[in-house]
Amino acid sequence: MSATLDELDAWLSEPEGERLEFKEAKSNFHFETLAKYCAALANEGGGKIIFGVTDRRPRRVVGSTAFAEPGGTVASLVNRLGIHVTFDEILHANGRVLVFHVPPRLVGVPIQYDGVYWSRAGDELRPYSADRLRRVFQESGPDFSSELHPDAVLDDLDPALIERFREMWMRKSGNAALSSMTPRQLLEDAELAAGERITNAALVLLGTRPALGRRLAQAELVFEYRSSEASIPFQQRIEFRFGFLGYLDELWNTINLRNEVLQYREGFFVGNIPAFNEAVVREAVLNALAHRDYRLPGSIFVRQYPRRLEIVSPGGFPPGITAANLLWRQSPRNRRIADACAKCGLVERSGQGANRMFEESIKEGKPRPDFKGTDDYQVELTLRGEIQNPAFLGFLQKIGAERLATFGTRDLLALDAVQREEPLPEDLKERLPHLLDQGIIERIGHGRGVRFILSRKFHSFLGQHGAYTRRKGLDRETNKALLCRHIQENQEAGSAFRDLEQVLPALSRNQVQKLLQELKAEGRIRLTGLKRGGRWFPGGPSYAPE
Repeated sequence: MSATLDELDAWLSEPEGERLEFKEAKSNFHFETLAKYCAALANEGGGKIIFGVTDRRPRRVVGSTAFAEPGGTVASLVNRLGIHVTFDEILHANGRVLVFHVPPRLVGVPIQYDGVYWSRAGDELRPYSADRLRRVFQESGPDFSSELHPDAVLDDLDPALIERFREMWMRKSGNAALSSMTPRQLLEDAELAAGERITNAALVLLGTRPALGRRLAQAELVFEYRSSEASIPFQQRIEFRFGFLGYLDELWNTINLRNEVLQYREGFFVGNIPAFNEAVVREAVLNALAHRDYRLPGSIFVRQYPRRLEIVSPGGFPPGITAANLLWRQSPRNRRIADACAKCGLVERSGQGANRMFEESIKEGKPRPDFKGTDDYQVELTLRGEIQNPAFLGFLQKIGAERLATFGTRDLLALDAVQREEPLPEDLKERLPHLLDQGIIERIGHGRGVRFILSRKFHSFLGQHGAYTRRKGLDRETNKALLCRHIQENQEAGSAFRDLEQVLPALSRNQVQKLLQELKAEGRIRLTGLKRGGRWFPGGPSYAPE
């Protein structure tokens, strides 16, 4: 929700402190200084930087022209700081007020800019002291998976799974020396054991069935299959209560037995895509394994339906992680598990995986992964197995895998939002130039009224030339409708041209005049008077004043 004048009045009466920073900045302000203030506010719990207001009380709105394109400024802040800064522009009678909203930092993760962790001391910016920085790094608390289990020992691990871990680690690292290590040395080098004692991570990944039952019974995964959405009893149930490396392949094979093959048509060619993508499912399960809270008694549940897969794990998102930022934040609750999975090649980097789930789903024309059922007590991920837009999928196939490989997560998210005709978040707009250069999307309109549609090439591929013309022309007709509405609502006094310019602030003077002349030629509006004294009225032919 955008900030309002009432909210601005409330901020003006508050003292400048940890949450508010006022800057007059009538004409300009250095980006570097803004970035440092954003880092400092994030480190102190988040807050707002307000431009166009005097910093001494009683505060007055003086207006600011700093950061004329705040969307680009925010995109640069997000890239440089790694936090989701947003902005509002408030049109006050005394001028433009620009507000940057800065979120709090993650637990145990201070924000730095230019190599310095910033804080505020009155009106000044200062680097964190070494002692304060140490305390911040200690906030996140101990990693449960790295703790040595009080009772578990090496004999609680499955020798076959230890050997599988060795083989996978050797394949990933190319380190042949791993083959000659004893099991104890191998696990110690992987930070999964200390002498005879083993970590919770070792139990989760390599434990035997009896050991997990006695030592860490909640470290199990339960699979259920239901033949329909309305089916309450399950048709199949498997409880995997042994080391994860021993059942990941079996779990996928069980899912794949009922993995329906979907067809899409591209001209005379019919292509096949499975309802559930193996890479997406594996990443989803790995994320549940690395992020669940093992201090809670529940199990991970994987529930399969013909066209839907649910993965539910105990504990909400880790501190600082939300459905909105999980693609850009990595904070594994169980880092030792994530690191061990990275060593044996199950994941590319510790804590990653969500990006790939989104990328693969978009490339296959499916709905994006859905975390709507998530709360403070569980993470619920839904993967849907239907192709939403077969034509869009066919177009992506036409683009080719090699070309698509150059697209990052933000490119694909931006393209997906455009094809769905959804509003584009600020942090994705920076990728639009790349998609424009690729000829995949086109820009319509200018300034704040700009919007993007899939290109003529896409519609030609689909044989939808009329749809392309309609979408491209929609912007013009919308603007004309807004002008007519304003003229209709002010028909008693008439509408001056300067008022109509304000209706479409994103358009130039000539563009507004051209739209008015088109409406006049269509007989939808008429003009009375000349030059500055001219007024526009609804309907009828134009006529000159007597």
